[in-house]
Amino acid sequence: MTGPTRIIAGNWKMNGTGESLDEARAVAEALAQSPAAVRVALCPPATLIWRMKEALGAGPVEIGGQDCHAEREGAYTGDVSAEMLTDAGARLVILGHSERRAMHGETDAFVAAKVRAALSAGLEPIICVGETLAEREAGQAEQIVERQLLASLPEALAGQAFAVAYEPVWAIGTGRVAEPADIATMHAHIRAVLARHLGDSGDRAPILYGGSVKPSNAAETLSVPEVGGALVGGASLKASDFLGIIRAA
Repeated sequence: MTGPTRIIAGNWKMNGTGESLDEARAVAEALAQSPAAVRVALCPPATLIWRMKEALGAGPVEIGGQDCHAEREGAYTGDVSAEMLTDAGARLVILGHSERRAMHGETDAFVAAKVRAALSAGLEPIICVGETLAEREAGQAEQIVERQLLASLPEALAGQAFAVAYEPVWAIGTGRVAEPADIATMHAHIRAVLARHLGDSGDRAPILYGGSVKPSNAAETLSVPEVGGALVGGASLKASDFLGIIRAA
């Protein structure tokens, strides 16, 4: 069996206006001239999805959303459905991001419902899991991540394309660093849980690392066993930084 196809996905979070599309164009133009060895995706704010798709066309950069609602439609002011993302040109969607879990109180069950909605709309979900500093220091890191995996990834994923992103919450914007050994241990654990839970689909799904990946640490991080790409935050906002990470893969 060949290994999972690697993905470098940029999460712009709540950043970017129309002028930011120049950075996305620069990434696409560079990859058109020198193709990447990995899949590349950008997940801008919902306001930019359609405009980014129009700007980049059917080029080397896939477009994704940062979240979707579990329902197809309804009285959910301010929310965006999976069907709306597909209609706007998205192909992927990030679900269960640590910021959504922490700031919006998203439960594993709610994330699983969103995953099912994404699949129904033809979107490829990137499902995030990860432990806090308190949970790691209490020796519960693997237990917490396994619980999130089993409860956030519905059995409907079997036979479908998806990815998991491991976010060590304690290493994001804190100055603390996840060592390669830490990453290797957790990614191996995630792979074992995925294979047990979803069979062949769990073996094939790429496991992205999402702990403050930058051009300076990308090569080392991406060389760790079972790291099948990266979920990139701030470094994806600048074409030069994002391309540095892509080329490191």
